Formats: sequence, structure tokens, C-alpha cells
Amino acid sequence: MSDLESEYQLEYFHENGFTRQECSECGAAFWSRDAERETCGEPPCEEYGFIDDPGFDEEHTLEEMREAFLSFFEEHGHERIEPYPVAANRWRDDVLLTQASIYDFQPLVTSGKTPPPANPLTISQPCIRMQDIDNVGKTGRHTMAFEMMAHHAFNAREEVGDEYAYSGEVYWKDETVEYCDELLVEMGADPEAVTYIEDPWVGGGNAGPAIEVIYKGLELATLVFMCMEQDPDGEYELKDGNRYSYMDTYIVDTGYGLERWTWMSQGTPTVYEAVYPDMIAFLKENAAIDLSAEEERLVHRAAKLAGHMDIDEAEDMETARDNIAEKLDVSTTRLTGLMEPLETIYAISDHCRTMAYMFGDGIVPSNVGTGYLARMVLRRTKRLVDDVGVDAPLDELVDMQAERLGYENRDTVRDIVRTEVEKYRETLERGGRRVRQLADEYASSGEPIPLEEVIELYDSHGIQPDTVEEIAREKGADVEIPDDFYSLVAARHGGEQAFEDDDHLESDDDRIAELPDTEKLYYEDADRTEFEAVVLDVIERDDAYDVVLDQTMFYPEGGGQPADTGTLATDDATVEVTDVQEIEGVILHRTDENPGKGEFVRGQIDAGRRRRLMRHHTATHIIGHAAREVLGEHVRQAGAQKGTDSSRLDVTHYDRISREDVKRIERVANDIVTDNFAVKQEWTHRNEAQERHGFDLFQGGIPPGEEIRLIHVAEDVQACAGTHVARTGDIGTIKVLSTERVQDGVERITFAAGDAAVEATQRTEDALYQAAETLDVSPQEVPETAERFFEEWKDRGKRIEELKEQLADARASGGGGGEEVELGEATAVVQRLDADMDELRATANALVEEGKVAVLGSGLDGATFVVAVPDGVPVNAGEVVGELARKVGGGGGGPPDFAQGGGPDADELDAALEDAPEVLRAKLDA
Repeated sequence: MSDLESEYQLEYFHENGFTRQECSECGAAFWSRDAERETCGEPPCEEYGFIDDPGFDEEHTLEEMREAFLSFFEEHGHERIEPYPVAANRWRDDVLLTQASIYDFQPLVTSGKTPPPANPLTISQPCIRMQDIDNVGKTGRHTMAFEMMAHHAFNAREEVGDEYAYSGEVYWKDETVEYCDELLVEMGADPEAVTYIEDPWVGGGNAGPAIEVIYKGLELATLVFMCMEQDPDGEYELKDGNRYSYMDTYIVDTGYGLERWTWMSQGTPTVYEAVYPDMIAFLKENAAIDLSAEEERLVHRAAKLAGHMDIDEAEDMETARDNIAEKLDVSTTRLTGLMEPLETIYAISDHCRTMAYMFGDGIVPSNVGTGYLARMVLRRTKRLVDDVGVDAPLDELVDMQAERLGYENRDTVRDIVRTEVEKYRETLERGGRRVRQLADEYASSGEPIPLEEVIELYDSHGIQPDTVEEIAREKGADVEIPDDFYSLVAARHGGEQAFEDDDHLESDDDRIAELPDTEKLYYEDADRTEFEAVVLDVIERDDAYDVVLDQTMFYPEGGGQPADTGTLATDDATVEVTDVQEIEGVILHRTDENPGKGEFVRGQIDAGRRRRLMRHHTATHIIGHAAREVLGEHVRQAGAQKGTDSSRLDVTHYDRISREDVKRIERVANDIVTDNFAVKQEWTHRNEAQERHGFDLFQGGIPPGEEIRLIHVAEDVQACAGTHVARTGDIGTIKVLSTERVQDGVERITFAAGDAAVEATQRTEDALYQAAETLDVSPQEVPETAERFFEEWKDRGKRIEELKEQLADARASGGGGGEEVELGEATAVVQRLDADMDELRATANALVEEGKVAVLGSGLDGATFVVAVPDGVPVNAGEVVGELARKVGGGGGGPPDFAQGGGPDADELDAALEDAPEVLRAKLDA
């Protein structure tokens, strides 16, 4: 008996004629009303039984099925809530993408720290599972983008009292299975054909018994009963090898695949025809895929066996395809030729939907996080489109899905795709050279190209694995690409995990945990700079002290805003406060001396510094809002740092910010300043805030707790813990100082506010006036004059180059004073020419044009050599330069026809040139 077997002994099963059985094929335990059933019903133990024979009474579209599900649970007392974005890092900091409906409520709701938006609730949540990417198109059932229809109930054991944000039991396992059973019957399913497989679930540190619901070979739902948490001393060891114990909270976490329910109702060959009928028809026609009636019948038969193509289950894809071909009594070659183009079409349809979700929800392609995953999907899709011969632009294909999903930012989505495709094209050109170099290296060593190198090529250059295979074959190198290549890449970039904990301050002082939370006076009146307090504790550090007060006006570092500085004074002494940090609600003031525990102190913050920080913090909100107004709603904060002289805001954007963009951002920002809006703070319940304002609230991070502080600046609303001015007019002015790309997909806007903006503008004007004075023109004439000087300088440079070329030709044709050395049928000229490298090269090239070998040396900067050899002369320029350069204490080399090098010992230059004829003859004889 397994550790959790007793968890599946449900009254509902026993009261409704179910028996517990063991699958004759895989050994899984399952429950069924059919006492004679031998298998669990899931592929590969059983084939799909609904293709061409739908398992429900009526055919449904995606929209109809979603509504049927949500309405059913509404009728059974569940509140319908709106879906969350696919970018889960918009409201949590431990994962990147939404992979299940329960992600919407982790970790704050599932831990009981905050209540759910409704209890019980129902939702149809768009999800993306990158780990399924390699199965898409092949199994007939896997989609990377999907909607998880779900119903959830959040329970807490009664004995824990008011410790959690919810208490008591709403419903648990029996009711959950009954709901599923009832919904299936209502849809017209045959209850005798439904199996419930026992399969304990683990994930994200939680676990519990779970039931997979299988009907006619297709898994339609998973019913998870999340009631355990990871515990090294836990009683239960589960399938991931970790130990678990029961939690105080226990949660009904169900997942019903919308696409699969729709597929079941239609009985199409694959889920893709049920979900993407219009797009598949378009792609087939565009790619000229036209099957005969006999081929259509073969595809239908193969579709029923497609479950065997699961990369996670099959030995390998070639063997799986061979097995299916054998069962269909056709050759593997013929089956592959029929199925691969269709599988590619299916994958393109799914990937375009994935991109529509990502870009529609504001994800911007980049080299990190969700941006990397979006870029990975786009590049794979572009390759698939090219492989199958679809000539429609990729942005048009993505727009088909964005339109169907109802996104309003479709122009931005198309612009993102077009921009990214062009970047990919440029990256491929650079990366191809690296692949050929790598293939040469490993071909010569006889070693296969390691998988890590292939993944790195994909990461850095977007080189698809089959391209590496092709080039490796040409070069005679071996490489093996696993079937789950893209899943491995996704896992490398956090397909599930996003960030590790990075606490600014760690402390093992138990006494901090025992201290009361510090009262934060700066929220009551941010303009106040003096206060009185009592010293609750003083913690001695290596060279300073951490002082804890009962209340404070000092703002602790957080949200990109530096800590306040100032003083704490008693009747006997004044100590300097140099830093302020917060740990679990307790604020620590770093001081240079000990003011004394229990002392009464007068606090004084640096008022001028605080005012500058307040202006810059409010200006950060305004600049972010203005950037969204100008660049698009996809713009989100990717980082911020406030300062006293300037601040910076990093934003997600797929293109460079132009000078015109900067001017528009400044205009929008300063309009908000001059309109003198009140800057309002509001404490509100997290669920209410999210419902009213969405997840753009969390631009500056995800605050903990049930109650969160909102800052309203004109139309902009953000969750924020920082200090702000009372009205936007208090800022004075905002000036953008610069923009730069800090990483692909992230633009940095550096700006100044208030008197700092005036000072920055004056510095710029000082530089302009200094340039005007140097050029002896008015400031307004500086750009035109600088341009004229630049053009003249370029023209003069070109003329100098022309003169060098003419001089080189003259030297070459007129003898030039060098020593001529006979090399068989060729002549070499050895000459010292104290000139720069450009002139050396020009002279050498001119001599080669005359059919002569050039050996030139210069003492202008150390000792420098250039050797050039005409075609047909058996002398290696690189070897000659290497030997000459060694004589002057250096080195050099290059290809056989042209090389350069040198060393620091200019005194040996003439001696080296004297030896040059012998070196040339030796290399000629060699």
C-alpha cells in the first residue's frame, strides 16, 4: 500500500459503484464503474477512442465549451472571476509564466496569508507550459498555450482558529469528484467509460493526492487536493524523493483542459483542428498541403495512435514512429512524409497563439526571463514556417491569433514580431560563422559537439539544432540532438522558476524577531523632518550600531529609493544615521555611536536630501506613465533607482527610444507636473486593488500582506512604499538626461527632477556655450558648424588616404630605396619605412600589385612589420612576420598572403630587416 492510498478511499466512489483496480499495462491504480476494465484508459495503455466518434452529445467551440463549464460551476455556488495575465511574474516573484490556474493564488492565498477573491471560485485561465514545447504537434493532444478551466475551494482546519485569512471547510475530495462526474454526465459522457487514476501531485513545495480523469483515452482533468508541504521531517515521502507533512490549509486545485474538452466534443483527428480550424486551413493552403482521400484516412488512423509520440513516455521519436508505422502497415518513410508537414502546421498554430498571449499581455522579447522564452518561441516558429514553405509574414500569423483572443494592442504585437524577426535574421548571419568554426574544431579532434555547445549556440545566436546538425555533417563532425531539446533550453532559462531570494540584510538575531514593528511616521506626513522616539534596542555591529526605535521618520532603503540620513540626539550626545534598513517590520538605523538603549531621542532627517528623493520618486511614476503613453502599453518597469541628482527608470521596450520619443515623454511628464495633480496615498485590500487596477499596480515589485499602499499620480496608480511630494507641481520640472539600451529589450531612461533638473540643464548649456566659444559661433550655430567641420575633417582624411596611396604607388614603381631580393622567379623588396600602419599597408599592397613580395618595417612606434605576398609565390607571410617580430621581442602572424606584427625593441629593427632576405629564402626553400 502506498503512503497515500487511504486518501483515495472516497465515500463517493464506494457509494456510486466504483471499484479500485490496477492497470494491466502500466500498473497504475484507478477507479472505474466498469468492474471488468483491465487498463487505466490513458495512452499508451489505450488508444484514443473518440476520434470520429465524439464523446459528448453536442459539438462545442472553444467559446461554447468555456461558457458551459463556467456556467455549470456558477450554478453550483462558485463565483466566476476574470483570468490573470500569462506573465505570472506580474504578481509573484518566484515563477515566470502562468502554468496553471492555481498560480493565480500562490503563494499568498494558498499559504493563508490573504483571502482568495472568492471562495469557492471558478475561472478559465490562459496558461503557457514551455516544457511541453517538443510534444506540440506530435501527440495530437499537447498544446503549449492552453486554457485551464478550474474550480477552487480554499479550506483551513478549524482548530487553527483565526491564524489564517480564511477558515473552515468549503468542500473537499468527495464533492470535487462528484462535480466532475456530474459535469461529464451533463455533457453526455458515458460514465462507465470514465476512469479516475490515482497519481499523487507534487510541485512548488506543495503536494497532495491527485486524480487524473480519463475518458475514451484522453485526460480531461486533474483533480489535485493540495494539503501537504515539504518538510525534511515529514511523515510522507513522495515521488520527487522529498518528505512532506500536512498543512493547516488544504485546497481544491482542479484543472480541466478547455482544448481537450472541445476536442472531445468534436472528435477531430487532433486537438489542433478543434482549436485552430481556420488557421490550419489557411496554413495548409499556403504551404500547398493537399492530401488525397486515401492519405486522409491514413492520417486519421495515425491520429488515434499519436499518443505514442509523447517525448516524456517514448523511448525515442524514431522508434515511436516506427511502431506506429508497423501498426498501420505502412513504411516509416511514407508515414513521416505525411505526418511531419502536418505536425509542423499544428505547431505553428499553437506557437502563434502562445506568442499572441505573450505579446498581448505585454511581454517584450529579450535575453532574460519571460522575454527570453518569448524570443525562443518566435525563433522556433520562424524556422518551422520556413521549413514547411509558408510564405505569409510571421506577424500576420500571430495577428490571426491575437485577433481571435480579442487583444486591442494588435498593432504593437505585429510591430514586436516584425522587429524581432529582423533581429533574428541578423543574428543568424553572425552565428553561422561560429557554427562552422565549432564544427571544424570538433571534426579535427574527433570528438562530438557537446549538447551544451549546441544549447549555447541557440542561446547566443538563435541557431536552430537542425542547422548545427547540417553544418556538422558537412564538416564531418558528430552531434546528437535530444528530442526534448527545446524543453531543456526552456528549463535553462527558468521555464518554471524565476528568481532566487536575495535579501539585502540577513540577521540571525532572535531579538529582532521579538521586537514590535516600528511605527512609520513618514506615511503620516512625508514633509515632516523632526520627530521624537524611544530607543527600544541597540545591536552592536563590527564597526557601527543598529538602533531600533518605537517610531521613526527615517525612510528605510526599498523600492529603489535610498535610505534617509540624518541624526539622533539625546541630551548628552548626537549620533549620525548613515543607513536605514527594514527587517520584518522592524526598522534598523545604522549609527556611528551608541545612543543608549531606553534613551529618549530627537530625530532629524536631512530635509534637503529627503525633498530631492521625494521629487525623484514621484517623477519616476510620472516618467513611467509618460513612457507607456508614448511607446505603448507593453512598457513596464524593469528596474528603478532614485537619487538626489538624477534617477533612472529601466523599461521593457522592443526598440530603441528615439530623440523624438524622448521629447514626447518629456512633454507628457511636464504636462502632469504643471497640472499640479494631488498625489494621493490609499491603503486598500490587495484583492480589491487588483480587481480595480489590474497587475500593472506592481511595477516596482510585489508587496507582501493583505493591505497594500497605492500611490495615485494623475491616471497612474501603483503599489508603492516610497515617499512622495504632495502635489505634482512640487516637482518643479522633469528633464530626461539620456536613454540607453542596458540589455536587449530593456531601455534605461535617466532623468532629473526639480532643482536637479535645472542644474543638469545648466551643465548641458555650459557645454554648449563652451563649444560655441571654441568654434567662435553663436550657440544656435554650433550644430551646423560642427557638422561642417566634421565633413571637412572626413574629406581631409580621405584626401590624406588618397595621397598615401599615390605615395605608395610612387615608391613601388620608382624603386623607393628598398633592397631587392631575388626569390626564384619572384622579387622581394625589403625596406624600412617609418610610417603609420595605414601607410605601410598601402605601400605593401602597391608592391604586390607590381608582382613583388613586400617586407616593410617601421620604427614609428616600437618595431612594426608588414609582409605581403602576391599570388603564386610560395612564401607564407604569416611565418615571415612571426620570425621577424621575434627578433624585436614581440610576435605576429596572419594568413599566407598578408600579415603584420612587431615588438617593443625598435633598436633591433634594422638588424631584423638585414636578416629578412635569409628568412625569405629559408621560407621559400621550406
